[in-house]
Amino acid sequence: MKKVAQILRSKSDPAVHTIAPTASVFDALMVMAEKNIGSLLIVEGETIVGMLTERDYARKVVLLGKSSKDTPVRDVMTCPVLYVGPQQSSEECMALMTEKRLRHLPVLDDGKLIGLISIGDLVKDIISEQNFVIEQLQFYISGRRG
Repeated sequence: MKKVAQILRSKSDPAVHTIAPTASVFDALMVMAEKNIGSLLIVEGETIVGMLTERDYARKVVLLGKSSKDTPVRDVMTCPVLYVGPQQSSEECMALMTEKRLRHLPVLDDGKLIGLISIGDLVKDIISEQNFVIEQLQFYISGRRG
């Protein structure tokens, strides 16, 4: 299995999008829609203080009848935020995401935010590895060299 650092390097869009906890939920949703992403990290300076996901919006704003324009992100964000380091394996991340029912994990290196991985990134990596193994097995079975 690959390390998180390798997965981050292989991402087509490694950008991590953030917003302040004082921003409105509406503003956060605008960023999420514009960037076509399902979550935003909430930061104060360099510190991650929470995460806002589409699930947070549905359950903590819409279903409770709150106004996204009048509700600050800090009132509905998920916190604390679980994170991983660049040396952790994709297998460890998958286990954490499954156990905690998460779809996104920030990646911190010495306390500094260096990326964000999603369940989709991990699935893409697993499929890539499986395809490689299948190709190697096909070469082995057919007697050709890879």
